[in-house]
Amino acid sequence: MVHISEMTHIAISEAKAHLTDLVRRAEGGEDVILTRHGKEVIRLVPVRAPGKLREQRAEAIRAAQALVGDLPPDFDAARSQDFLYDDDGLPA
Repeated sequence: MVHISEMTHIAISEAKAHLTDLVRRAEGGEDVILTRHGKEVIRLVPVRAPGKLREQRAEAIRAAQALVGDLPPDFDAARSQDFLYDDDGLPA
């Protein structure tokens, strides 16, 4: 296994014997990359975002809301330009 900071590269043939450990590492936020003939082919990632990532997202949303305030209840991202420009098409 090759350890590069928070990244693990391991051959698929070797990964078979260490799958449980590799899954735990991926769940913990480590990049786990399986290789075939030295080439990266698969990255193991958790299905759910780790708690830290969820908290970072919530923090980013709170920061955005502090800058622009709460979005209206009928906000639609597809119509977000309505909040950027006035009725004459000029920046609001």
